[in-house]
Formats: sequence, structure tokens, C-alpha cells
Amino acid sequence: MKTNNRMTKADIVAKISEKLGMEKGDVQATVETFMDEVKNSLESGDNVYLRGFGSFIIKKRAEKTGRNISKNTTIKIPAHNIPAFKPAKVFVEGVKTNVEVK
Repeated sequence: MKTNNRMTKADIVAKISEKLGMEKGDVQATVETFMDEVKNSLESGDNVYLRGFGSFIIKKRAEKTGRNISKNTTIKIPAHNIPAFKPAKVFVEGVKTNVEVK
């Protein structure tokens, strides 16, 4: 387990490269292409479902009223969509049982 509690894209590329015996450049290109495809799908309005892992989905945010504290004014935040990730149940259970609560 990593001690700093984070994993970067470079770390993922290195692990995949080591496990599969592939060149890091090839793995880097594959990871980048995967991320581009997920992003392009969401930007086109399509959700991405990965069985056993989770779903990259589009969440709709309703219009709401916010406050600009520095000017003490009310602002209207329009309805908008945001990308989100919803983990699969097996993924959630794995984290619940394997990661220590701090």
C-alpha cells in the first residue's frame, strides 16, 4: 500500500507495465486513449458502464441560488450537467472491507 494515500496516472502506467510486461509508452498510450474515450462519451451525452468496476455518468444539477459573500449579493447558478463516477457494489464492498477507517 502506498504511504501517501494517492496514486497518479504515472503510478498506474508503471504498475500495468510491470504486471503485463509491456513498454510504458504503450501502456501510457492505452491509458490516455481510455480516458479520452470516457471523456468523449460523456461529452456526447453517453454514460459509460464497466461491469464490476462502476459507471461514469452524467449528473444533472438543478438551478439554484447562491451567494457572493464578498459582495453580499445573491446569484443564480443555472442548471448544468457534471461528470460523476458511481462505483459498482462489489467495488464499494471491497473498499469497505479492505480500507481502514481513519
